[in-house]
Amino acid sequence: MTTFTAPTIAWAELAPVLIVLGAGILGVGVEAFVPQRLRRTVQLVLALAATAGALVAVALLWHGVHKTGGSRLFDGAYILDGPALILQGIIVGLALLALLVIADRTSLGEDAFAPSGAAVPGSDYEQLARRKGLVLTEVYPLVLFATGGMMIFPAAGDLLLMFVALEVLSLPLYLLSGLARRRRLLSQEAAMKYFLLGAFASAFFLFGAALLYGFAGSIKLADIATATSSVLGMDSLLFAGLAMLLVGILFKVGAVPFHAWTPDVYQGAPTPITGFMAACTKAAAVGVLLRVVYVVLPGLRWELKPVLWTVAILTMLVGTVIAIVQTDIKRMLAYSAIAHAGFILTGVVAWNQRGISGTLFYLLAYGIASIGAFGVVSLVRETNDAGEVLGEATHLSQWAGLGKRSPLLAGAFTLFLLSLAGIPLTAGFTGKFAVFTAAVAGSATPLVIVGVIASAAAAFFYVRVIVLMFFTDAAGTAAERTTVVRSEGLTAAAISIAVAATILLGVLPSPVLTLVTQAAKFIP
Repeated sequence: MTTFTAPTIAWAELAPVLIVLGAGILGVGVEAFVPQRLRRTVQLVLALAATAGALVAVALLWHGVHKTGGSRLFDGAYILDGPALILQGIIVGLALLALLVIADRTSLGEDAFAPSGAAVPGSDYEQLARRKGLVLTEVYPLVLFATGGMMIFPAAGDLLLMFVALEVLSLPLYLLSGLARRRRLLSQEAAMKYFLLGAFASAFFLFGAALLYGFAGSIKLADIATATSSVLGMDSLLFAGLAMLLVGILFKVGAVPFHAWTPDVYQGAPTPITGFMAACTKAAAVGVLLRVVYVVLPGLRWELKPVLWTVAILTMLVGTVIAIVQTDIKRMLAYSAIAHAGFILTGVVAWNQRGISGTLFYLLAYGIASIGAFGVVSLVRETNDAGEVLGEATHLSQWAGLGKRSPLLAGAFTLFLLSLAGIPLTAGFTGKFAVFTAAVAGSATPLVIVGVIASAAAAFFYVRVIVLMFFTDAAGTAAERTTVVRSEGLTAAAISIAVAATILLGVLPSPVLTLVTQAAKFIP
């Protein structure tokens, strides 16, 4: 007679993910049972408590993971090692910061989201929903589900769980991208493009996983790594599978040539969601790329080196060059994000421990600056002839003279731009220095040269915005109709936290660098 042995589940090690996903499920219940007048408050408190609780759980797990090196759960399907735990902390911390921007409302009680996501733009139903003051509180559980998928993604030890996590993080983002309160058609177009291209990328990922299973006879990363170590010559299943797998991952990273979705989605999505995607999705995707490169591909380093080098160089150059000619602030930041994906890839392809630690620090620094920058963008609005506040003032000309009208906000935006440019005494400089020195140590000096040139060129479009804000007269231009909207103050709190973190990580980075260096070791 066959006996059944109940599996032993280490619930404590799953606590960060369980807290976030559990809160997302509770959020669905809130939508069904809590009265509408209380729903937003309950959802916000639940989301903030869940992300803060998950961050505390990550901190409590650190000592054990650091001491033992990590552990495998569910027969190796879920791996909680140093990089996975640090990435979970980065993702949930950035999600907590992004939630403050997402939840903020203007003095008129308007947030960044349409009153009814299902309403046809411009229809009578949409106008009725707006007059009744409906609030789209489903945003909060969607953000929590996306965050939970992002936390599982870099901790996945097999391709099946990795694919499930990819879909869990992606599907809510497709919905969130189409929920902007204004410019509804542009927002829905962004969501459709993201969905279609994301579906193609997921198909590539899944097909690649099937080919790798055919090659190795297993979906576990450790087994695939073992199989790759004994390959003699070119194995068609292996290299075709890896190529397709990398297409799916690099799509989420936003690397060239899989970057086409980024500017349109960043521009069309609600601005708080753009900041959330820019910070958290990139951290999750790069985390998976690190695991694949350092766990599965060490034996194929020389075969894949030209491919990854080419992708990194093209990503840096394309993102930087096209960003220079942008006139929309959100599209400029989108192409900036593409360029930063290239900078991050220089740390990934260093193939050493310093590359892992430098990449982890860069993800944190870039995520903080991105959420802060898009938080500022969400507060700068245009007005009509009657003085009514409209949507975001995204054309660069509308930012002229902002430094005189709102010096604190313009000063904060300047700091974020300087950090993205990699100017010393900001977190961005420390991050770039970390990945570039790791690349040099990994014999990738040509990549660093390209990165330095791209960084110097990128400084042009960052400085251009600073000059517009502080040294350009707004008289007689579209900037005369630009104003800084009054809100509940949650975005201001997020910007203040981001400013403090950007300065602190630039002036005193040693504690965080030490932490990520201690964590920079994957379980093979």
